[in-house]
Amino acid sequence: MASKELAPFAALPDESKGRVYKEEKSYYRNEFQRDRDRIIHCSAFRRLEYKTQVFVNHEGDMFRTRLTHSMEVAQIGRTISRALNINEDLTEAICLAHDLGHTPFGHAGQDALNMCMKDFGGFEHNLQSIRIVDLLEERYPNFQGLNLTYEAREGILKHCSQKNALKLGKLGERFINNNKPGLEAQVANIADEIAYNNHDVDDGLRAGLLNMSVLRKSELVDNNYAEAIKKWKKLSERQIRHEVVRRMINYIVSDLIENSKNLIQKYKPENIDAVRENTKLLIKMSESVEKKHNALKRILRKELYEHEKVNAMTSKAKETIHYLFNTYMKGSMFTTNELQEKIERNPENKNETKKARIIADYIAGMTDRYALLEYKRLSSK
Repeated sequence: MASKELAPFAALPDESKGRVYKEEKSYYRNEFQRDRDRIIHCSAFRRLEYKTQVFVNHEGDMFRTRLTHSMEVAQIGRTISRALNINEDLTEAICLAHDLGHTPFGHAGQDALNMCMKDFGGFEHNLQSIRIVDLLEERYPNFQGLNLTYEAREGILKHCSQKNALKLGKLGERFINNNKPGLEAQVANIADEIAYNNHDVDDGLRAGLLNMSVLRKSELVDNNYAEAIKKWKKLSERQIRHEVVRRMINYIVSDLIENSKNLIQKYKPENIDAVRENTKLLIKMSESVEKKHNALKRILRKELYEHEKVNAMTSKAKETIHYLFNTYMKGSMFTTNELQEKIERNPENKNETKKARIIADYIAGMTDRYALLEYKRLSSK
């Protein structure tokens, strides 16, 4: 979409705050399209195919992975951005990159790696995503990382403590000043939540860990289930599942768009800087729909995320991460050639904190399957 067609408060590629390393402009693509393409082609993005969403990757090929989740988030994000007349390309880039820093085994893996790193600065997947696009991807001769625009990096960094924000310079200032990111970043953030909630309903039902009678305690599920059954009398269980999820997403997204339009009209931001300076989010569901959305989240937490089968997977995941980290920290006889090369290449490899961070980077980049294979290899020695 050309910049002239966008709302004045949208992120405009020709007015980007730029990249850390200056580059010549592309003739055929704007700055945010280049960001998106770099993300799609990077190795961290490809590895998302084999990283878990809720279920460990090898448990079933039909369940969502971080890659399919990211694509679904991008689809929802583009729809919202198009309706609000803001920048779809930037929204898509942020959506596709938002999970790059996730460990294997989802949140269980992150919790375990954070515990391993407690004496070395901790681990947080959001900061790891920035670390990947700024430093760890090795693709270009002129710079480290992907050299994304400020706007893309701003959107990827959803959360950050003030302590860590101080280390990030201009990128971290909004967490210190209590400012907000641009609308495209706000869209990507809530698109992630919408996709996560609704698609976990789908996967949970498919896995047999959820049943529709329990989910119908949620007004959001019950209303859309009743409408689907009323319209189509003879749907299969699979069709009902997909129809209910489809209707819930449409219901929430439609509400979000209309409520966000009202908020934008109320605050009348003249440009993206006015959006950032506003202390309130402008991309939000209405209070009534947000209440229904949160009620469903509570049911999912109790019935799915705390299910005994998911807890069993979580325990195995945490055991694997702890074992890998502690074993790698013991010395070169246990590390892979790739990891040992990374450690030796670092001039401060004798520093335990630096070494721990290199090992955390390495483990965070693993797929579920590779982490389990490494665990098997090392534990059999």
